[in-house]
Amino acid sequence: MNWHHQAVLSSARPPGENYLEIMDAKPEPGPLGESSELLFSFGVIADIQYADLEDGYNFQGSRRRYYRHSLLHLQGAIEHWDKESSPPSCVLQLGDIIDGYNAQYQASEKSLELIMNTFQRLKVPVHHTWGNHEFYNFSRDYLTNSKLNTKFLEDQIAHHPETVPSGNYYAYHFVPFPKFRFILLDAYDMSVLGVDPSSPKYQQCLKILREHNPNAELNSPQGLAEPQFVQFNGGFSQEQLNWLNEVLTFSDRNQEKVVIVSPRPNPSLRRPTCECSDLC
Repeated sequence: MNWHHQAVLSSARPPGENYLEIMDAKPEPGPLGESSELLFSFGVIADIQYADLEDGYNFQGSRRRYYRHSLLHLQGAIEHWDKESSPPSCVLQLGDIIDGYNAQYQASEKSLELIMNTFQRLKVPVHHTWGNHEFYNFSRDYLTNSKLNTKFLEDQIAHHPETVPSGNYYAYHFVPFPKFRFILLDAYDMSVLGVDPSSPKYQQCLKILREHNPNAELNSPQGLAEPQFVQFNGGFSQEQLNWLNEVLTFSDRNQEKVVIVSPRPNPSLRRPTCECSDLC
């Protein structure tokens, strides 16, 4: 008889912070809570978007943003994680760690340092992804050499060099618990954000954008049949997709469960033969 796993998302947490527990439900009678064994847990936080600014609104003007207050939510999340009787194995930071407005006020490095110093209070590893606001503040080269690059936490599979990512994109995989593999993807591998406008890659991405988005404002999805083709979005190169396929193939063969981690939803990445979950 097969055992099955369940991810339990707790809502009794501060806003902006989630905590997932992976349960192993044994084939015994009774409710799930009576027959489940906690395997491991991990924290998730996204869109901190800190800035030392008064409250404002998003690009569309439809959602209020509390730039300074976001630091308090991060501090509260860290306090909860550190107080857990069974601490999370790691925390996933899903991008937009500081707001793009920091660049306008030449405060990007100062704000990032404040947030990263706050994360240092955590007693567990933090895996960082890069969203559009990272690229509003920094170039890809800067991010690669910054504390937001956590590839040093990657898992290296012996005798399987095909599962090692190249240096052309920011992606890696790791194992927080046996038979569970997390794959962190670079959702801005193909993007005009964060790259030199004179580079071939920028020109290639701009060409793709203009072919699908005739708007003068490339951040606007108005009238688009495919609204994902906007400047603040990104995509995956074929090179990264080929690497992802190799890692998923390895996980399939070794009966691993996979969680795909990205700052953007990726429904097209699901494979019918792979037990995958998305965190985005």
